[in-house]
Amino acid sequence: MERMNKNLINNYRMGGYLLITMGLINLTYQNGKSNILGHSLIIIIPGVLILGSTWLPPLSKVLNLRSTKVLALGLGLALMGFAILS
Repeated sequence: MERMNKNLINNYRMGGYLLITMGLINLTYQNGKSNILGHSLIIIIPGVLILGSTWLPPLSKVLNLRSTKVLALGLGLALMGFAILS
């Protein structure tokens, strides 16, 4: 069970890094557009929150719940789509 938990936490961390990276790439490539900082922060802030929550023991227990997994996956996919389409 401990090995599965470490893999799960690693997956959350990689998802957080992915959102941060996509937000920064979005900021770089959309440099001339208006309100791009707001759009990029919409992508970056959830990535930072997910990444930060993996290092706090009470929050990492919440990340193991099935409802949290589904919510994080849906939010991640929606934010990736937003990054690609914006």
